Amino acid sequence: MTIERRAQRTWEEMPSAGIAPAALRTMIRMVTARGAAAQLVVLRHGEVVLDRSFGVPRDTPFLLFSAGKPLVALLVHQLAERGALSLDAPLARYWPAFATNNKQDITVRQVLQHRSGLPYVKSLYRDALLAPDWQRSVRALAAAGPHHAPGAAAAYHTLSYGFLLGELVQRVTGRPLREVLHRQVLQPLGLRDTHLNAAPRRVPLRGAPSGPARMLQWAANRRVTRDAVIPAATLSATARDLAVVYQALLDGRAEILSAGGVAAACNPSANGEVDRILGNRIRWSEGFQLGGNEGDPLRARPMGRLSSRRAFGHNGSNACLGWADPDRGLVMVYLTNRLEGSPEGSPYQCELSDALLAGCR
Repeated sequence: MTIERRAQRTWEEMPSAGIAPAALRTMIRMVTARGAAAQLVVLRHGEVVLDRSFGVPRDTPFLLFSAGKPLVALLVHQLAERGALSLDAPLARYWPAFATNNKQDITVRQVLQHRSGLPYVKSLYRDALLAPDWQRSVRALAAAGPHHAPGAAAAYHTLSYGFLLGELVQRVTGRPLREVLHRQVLQPLGLRDTHLNAAPRRVPLRGAPSGPARMLQWAANRRVTRDAVIPAATLSATARDLAVVYQALLDGRAEILSAGGVAAACNPSANGEVDRILGNRIRWSEGFQLGGNEGDPLRARPMGRLSSRRAFGHNGSNACLGWADPDRGLVMVYLTNRLEGSPEGSPYQCELSDALLAGCR
């Protein structure tokens, strides 16, 4: 039976797959209590254990924010595995204009690891203003100089990640990024509700407090933003679609990425160091955030304090989250339109993940 057909059943009818029913009920109560539009999917060993939508149809896409970054990184790893590019080659080999202002030695791998030294052009605010215009954004990155020595430190590439890797993909393939994503990921996996801009239906963002989160909510709800190709921010998908992607990675489906390619993409690149942009300790790999508590079991982490060190996934603006755990054969995706600041959103994601992990046998 296909994932899609299994997902049509209610969670009470689904096999437990070694997950305590009480843990699933706790998760549903937690999401219901928030009162926001949301989707929640849990897979165990490829079986649908929980598939619930709150306030919207199951086929309505949510804006992923940075939870969509792994899909862009996945395209780069596919091209590397197929011999179309080398991760250790300078980005400028494929994008000659990028070689200006001491960037000639920045490698593709360093960009994947958030270690290129170019987390933004002049400021994140300026990058956000340019983001709806692809050409202006990539020209600005090509002309910029690194803010610190490439490879020296992890510094989260909030928006530059998608433009640097997206432009690389376009130059190597000679095709628009949206077309490459469709051909290499969406079509092989049969994903109909994932879009790199211009989703046919939108769930407006709600609930942001004052300050930066409020500005982000305003910007993300604007049509010019939602219709733009901003690979690090404007991918939209359903929880079902994103869960299928993570299950394919757990399965090592060769048409997406081999098991060896997935292992390479999950190779840790930062263990315990403080990210210069985020200001906290992130276990980065080459496209994903990694699980594990880094000796600080009290700190809230999106994938949970109980997460395995081999778990991989990505948080999106403390609203959306997708991850997979090879040790437990587990996939969890939680998408919502409730946008909050980090002090509120991240602990909630942590508690939701831990509620699931605590129920695994």
